[in-house]
Amino acid sequence: MKRLMLLYVLFPVFLFSQTTGKVIKISDGDTITLLLKGNQQKKLRLAEVDCPESGQAFGKNAKQFTSAQVFGKTVSFVETTTDRYGRSIAKVYYDDGKYLSKELIKAGLGWWYFSYSKDASLGKLQEAAQQKKIGLWQDINAVAPWDYRKMKRELRNTKKIEAAKNGAKIKGVA
Repeated sequence: MKRLMLLYVLFPVFLFSQTTGKVIKISDGDTITLLLKGNQQKKLRLAEVDCPESGQAFGKNAKQFTSAQVFGKTVSFVETTTDRYGRSIAKVYYDDGKYLSKELIKAGLGWWYFSYSKDASLGKLQEAAQQKKIGLWQDINAVAPWDYRKMKRELRNTKKIEAAKNGAKIKGVA
């Protein structure tokens, strides 16, 4: 009985923390923009998944998949946190309860972002996609987006150091 009472107390909180909006833009596989009531736009970074960057293999495929799943549809979302860039991180649901991050991982178009997720079932879906060589898992040299971004940062820093050694002007620095 106590559990039932607790459910009745917490259920409205869940209902009101969930918001809906129409998907009007797909930035990449894991970032979408919604149109909310009052013509307010909201950019969301999908929770628990990290898709290949646009310059990576399968980056365009991930974007196309996300677009095919949700573009133009009204979706519901639950904001979980904000990232270091101030973007809202959210769990996005569509088509009567499909979880977009889960669908991306199942399709082999995103990595389970285990550093920011406690949902081990997503890791199992990733393993299944890897074993079946679905999507990006066809590439034996697939690089996780977080490693790709790190390599790009290090390359930029190396170029800046080399330019400074050679006395060249660095763009944006006086």
